[in-house]
Amino acid sequence: MLRTCWLHKLRSPEVTAYLSSGDVILVPVGATEQHGPHLPLSVDTDWAVAACEGAAELSGVVVAPPIHYGWSPHHMGYAGTVTLGADTLRQVVFDVCASLICHGFHHVVIVNGNRIANLQPLEIAAVQLQNKTGARVAVVDTGLIARTEIKSICEADDGGLEHAGEAETSFAMYRRFSDVDPAAVTSRTVNADSGEFTYPVVLDPSDNRNAVSLFETPSSYRESVGPFGYSGNLTLASPEKGKAMADAISMNLAKFLKEFATLEVAEVNAEVPT
Repeated sequence: MLRTCWLHKLRSPEVTAYLSSGDVILVPVGATEQHGPHLPLSVDTDWAVAACEGAAELSGVVVAPPIHYGWSPHHMGYAGTVTLGADTLRQVVFDVCASLICHGFHHVVIVNGNRIANLQPLEIAAVQLQNKTGARVAVVDTGLIARTEIKSICEADDGGLEHAGEAETSFAMYRRFSDVDPAAVTSRTVNADSGEFTYPVVLDPSDNRNAVSLFETPSSYRESVGPFGYSGNLTLASPEKGKAMADAISMNLAKFLKEFATLEVAEVNAEVPT
């Protein structure tokens, strides 16, 4: 049994011992971006870390160090946000995973905590890794892998799934309550998206409208959401809801890992990133 699930806390011989009987590793990717006046900028990384820790406890897999930066240009209108360019994020994730594959981790799962926002560069990295190395590489989004369960836990009229809304506030309260500003946990309403079309990948499983891709700039996002950077009824949030969400994500991730680990891997050819 591993002393810790975290790769960077293990000693090299311990990694070799793990690889003698298993080759699955989780790579958590988050973001450093604004989550309103009430939540820390680490929420998206916290989602990914909690999912990986929970799944590791259930399945005994190793977790790579988290990547704290993501693709967050639309949040650059708010102080503190740090964004990577889309191709920079793709390349960073590619190099991290290629290094792991070189060592013998041939089933790699990239766990995205920056719900939906990081998906495009992460999916491109996964496809490139799989085609170039022969290893199995998947992307799991914490907002999507348990969106049915999360939706059922939330009570807000808007579904509670908006940025820094009921779901994320509940999770932050559960994960690290001391980072939440209770005085800023209030209710505010922003005009809901009532157009004919939705985004191709949505968090709300009940939103089955036809879809198109339409993107925000930092200024247009701030104009639509306002200076607070969030919308929704945060007074419905609770640590208990947050724990239930985190548990559902970890459970579903562990279930996926059980299936994923059985996928056949042919010859793997990985090159050291240079």
